[in-house]
Amino acid sequence: MGRWVLLALALSAQLLQSQAYNVGSSSNTNGSYGENGLVMNYYGDSCPQAEEIIAEQVRLLYKRHKNTAFSWLRNIFHDCAVESCDASLLLDSTRKSISEKETDRSFGLRNFRYLDTIKEAVERECPGVVSCADILVLSARDGVVSLGGPYTPLKTGRRDGRKSRADVVENYLPDHNESISTVLSRFKAMGIDTRGVVALLGAHSVGRTHCVKLVHRLYPEVDPTLDPGHVEHMKHKCPDAIPNPKAVQYVRNDRGTPMKLDNNYYVNLMNNKGLLIVDQQLYADSRTRPYVKKMAKSQDYFFKYFARALTILSENNPLTGNRGEIRRQCSLRNKLHTISKR
Repeated sequence: MGRWVLLALALSAQLLQSQAYNVGSSSNTNGSYGENGLVMNYYGDSCPQAEEIIAEQVRLLYKRHKNTAFSWLRNIFHDCAVESCDASLLLDSTRKSISEKETDRSFGLRNFRYLDTIKEAVERECPGVVSCADILVLSARDGVVSLGGPYTPLKTGRRDGRKSRADVVENYLPDHNESISTVLSRFKAMGIDTRGVVALLGAHSVGRTHCVKLVHRLYPEVDPTLDPGHVEHMKHKCPDAIPNPKAVQYVRNDRGTPMKLDNNYYVNLMNNKGLLIVDQQLYADSRTRPYVKKMAKSQDYFFKYFARALTILSENNPLTGNRGEIRRQCSLRNKLHTISKR
């Protein structure tokens, strides 16, 4: 009889652990919930150190690998802009579905293993409580700070999706060659206005762009809108008309302050030094040019509307309540789940 009692207790403990990941008890009664179910300091009761752990991990990783901050910033756009801010971007491919990470739109995304490092640190403190979706969003926020950008208070309480959205990525993420009208339309669908779009694209002030994305402006003929001196630099970095996608061939987005999120991006646009077509269109188009000028003139103005747009992006259609799950590993769905799925 004793053996059966022990077995029953073991099974009960296992069930409770599974429920911790899938149903979760991390809601915080402090603060008011928005219409989307998110709230400031969501983990205040269940994992008070969560946001500080994430911020500390972002700082440590940035010291060792400077480009991680660029990755966190790209992650929030590539995840939250595609239907929902639910960490679907982080899921690995399976026999039945391809990962969003492997689509053409995700070319150049990297450092996912370091997000796992952040997740592991949070799990050691509060197992089964903090979602990968919230870690993705907060790491982007803290990555911006590492790059000299503004600190943005963000709501939490997101849950993790259980499916890849690779089949619809191109319906949501604008390509660098698309018209500014298409870009504005895609962002407007998320509630981000024209000024917000101009501010968000200021993220292109940091990081680098692979030659694959640039050579059409250099070969066979040079795009006449490019600054001639900048063309010389671009050709030096991208000498081949058909570059190898796997080769380390790239151009820094901003030669002046490549590791700093600042308004120099807009100064470059006014001097015809935008790398991507979408960048240069911001200054060429009458709808966006006034905001480029204002942001080139005032970094405070840029930061104000960058933070506002980042907030809207981070709250795009999140999974909350009983939808989704709290993944054990950010790259894998949980095997056991007892909640409604999406």
